[in-house]
Amino acid sequence: MGAVLGDVLGFAAGVAVSPLPIIAVILILATPRGRLNGVLFTVGWILGLAVLGAVMLAIASPADASAHKHPATWVGALKLALGVFLVLFGARQWRRRPKDPSQAKLPKWMGAIDRLSPAKVFGLGTALAALNAKNAPLTIAAGAAIGSAGLPVGQQIASLAIFVVIATLGLLVPLGVFLLGGERARATLGNWKDWAAQHNVAVMAVLFFVLGLKLLGDGISVLTS
Repeated sequence: MGAVLGDVLGFAAGVAVSPLPIIAVILILATPRGRLNGVLFTVGWILGLAVLGAVMLAIASPADASAHKHPATWVGALKLALGVFLVLFGARQWRRRPKDPSQAKLPKWMGAIDRLSPAKVFGLGTALAALNAKNAPLTIAAGAAIGSAGLPVGQQIASLAIFVVIATLGLLVPLGVFLLGGERARATLGNWKDWAAQHNVAVMAVLFFVLGLKLLGDGISVLTS
């Protein structure tokens, strides 16, 4: 199990460092129902990651993802494909980054966050976790890594739970600052939001590229061993 965690923690850290969800939760916390909606957004995020990871485990376990505790060929091919996707998407993001970070613009949907109902906030958290172009491939890769390790079911579930917790730290930190930080929390979170907004595209591009290269390496290793 320790080897599996070493493999998936990098994916979890990549999911955790997601500027747009961090900006979203900070904007949500600044709304009149910030305390409730911030918690709902985070719970939705956790659910999205957990469901996607569980689906991958359900697919991997009965599909011979592990042969004598060695990842099956299809697992290597999956990681290779995900790696190619992330590297290409990262290169595309890098080319589209604003030359002047101060001119960076947030997605238009963020302007409507203060008007979202609690149910829609929950759905937004779920969608950003499970359908995001970076988070989905990394969660799928983590599920494949766990499923291909030949672990007992209990250890697979525990490994997925640890992945989800680490991957949620990017939201838990601003939520904790808001709930415990008092009046100074708003200024702190505002500074974080401004920095994340200015450097969102560049940060995402680098993460896409680095994590894509890792997946490429993992896929090639599985296919050639």
